[in-house]
Amino acid sequence: MKSGTEAPSKRTSRGSEKNSAAQDSLKPGRSALQPSREQMIAEAAYYCAEQRGFAPGHEMADWLLAEAEFERTFGTLH
Repeated sequence: MKSGTEAPSKRTSRGSEKNSAAQDSLKPGRSALQPSREQMIAEAAYYCAEQRGFAPGHEMADWLLAEAEFERTFGTLH
């Protein structure tokens, strides 16, 4: 029977590995809640595709349009 005073063991589950990897991917000065430039462009490209009914063959045009809009809105130093 274990007593309630034992120290918790170190966990090495996959969940903690994912959290560690997520923390490592954060850039200095960026909060976990602030989306990256690439995430913002990807979301805008998705909405471009949605507006045209997700017809195939326009993925690059959607991305470039979203990227250009991002640059107009935020500049190149985001």
